[in-house]
Amino acid sequence: MTVLNPTKDTGATSKASPLLYGEPDRLVTDELLAEQLQIDGVNAPFLADLLSAFVTHERCGRHLYRSVAGRTNNSMLKQRYEHFGKETEEHVEILETLITNSGGSPSYSSPMARAVEAQDAKLLESTFLGAGTLDLMTAEMAMLDAVFAAEALDQANWQAMDQICESLPGGPIQEQFRTAVDRVLSQEQEHFEWAHGTRAKLTKLQLESSTLAMAGEKMEEMMAKVRSWFSSD
Repeated sequence: MTVLNPTKDTGATSKASPLLYGEPDRLVTDELLAEQLQIDGVNAPFLADLLSAFVTHERCGRHLYRSVAGRTNNSMLKQRYEHFGKETEEHVEILETLITNSGGSPSYSSPMARAVEAQDAKLLESTFLGAGTLDLMTAEMAMLDAVFAAEALDQANWQAMDQICESLPGGPIQEQFRTAVDRVLSQEQEHFEWAHGTRAKLTKLQLESSTLAMAGEKMEEMMAKVRSWFSSD
């Protein structure tokens, strides 16, 4: 079962930190991580921390997509957000399986993962700032900007996973990493390219549109105009 919010009840563990209290039976050490991920030729504790950060970003991405899909006023954007959100949840499942098969725990939250979670929480929060006071297109751009930023890191993470494959010793684990990368990297590239292209398109169309500049434009007419921009996507 895919876990989008690791908690104590789902077996979450972490490392000790000056700013984080952890129950003794929930704390892990680099020595323990090295025992769990017995992969020759790699820094196992670092790999465990990195995979924890990667799966955390995917989990946060799923929450982001669910949120923006529920708030966008554009049906074309909604379809994309929902579709990419489903693929992102699959990416969570793929990483959880990969971590488990490598000997680790998908409920382990590394210091790197906590930093990622804090960053992603602010990213989602940014899409709510000014809610009720922003015009619809500014609100849409804020949500699209958040998706673009999240997907930029997603693509970088899976490109890093591609490099990790090259450092792993040959065998079942390397094959599983390679299978995961081959399945997900192309999807992440599609997500990023769509967000990048849509952001550029929406910016240009708003800049050139006299319709949106008309103070007396009815909301229904304005949104109909915006929807038409995506009718060919």
